[in-house]
Amino acid sequence: MKTALILFADGSEELEAITIVNILRRAGVSVTLAGLHAGSLRGSRSVMITPDTTLDEALQHHYDMVVLPGGQPGTNNLKADARVLQLIKQMAQQGKYVAAICAAPSVLATAGLLDGRQATSFPGALAPFPAVKPQKSAVVEDGNLITSRGPGTAMDFALLLAERLAGREKRQEVEAGLQR
Repeated sequence: MKTALILFADGSEELEAITIVNILRRAGVSVTLAGLHAGSLRGSRSVMITPDTTLDEALQHHYDMVVLPGGQPGTNNLKADARVLQLIKQMAQQGKYVAAICAAPSVLATAGLLDGRQATSFPGALAPFPAVKPQKSAVVEDGNLITSRGPGTAMDFALLLAERLAGREKRQEVEAGLQR
């Protein structure tokens, strides 16, 4: 069974995080939602989320994909955490999927993962990173890096992640059940 780690910090975008968890679980992916610290975390819209585990505990396991939801100040909290930067660099070097949505592609850029690569993000989030080739598409895949624009593209983003981990047929099955 394929595995995915979704990271959640105080101020992360709840809609993005929960959409990703939900779609991947519907596709049969083993999903772990990990908080940067123990206990419930307050999302960017003040919704309280209780992750499955902490990042420290999650780091004891291996994953096929890591996903960073956006939102503020969640993105800045992810970007400031050395564990997050080390994890995404390591997974990218291993050829595993690294995905980010909304402002969170800036975390990938901070780690140097988007240099010379195509990516998308919430408008302006990648502006401080001239080595990135910004795109306006809803979802952009460049090798093992997958990025998306924001809450409005979360479903398309999550479905592509499901396809990469569980296959096209499973994605179509999940999508049909959503009545899209």
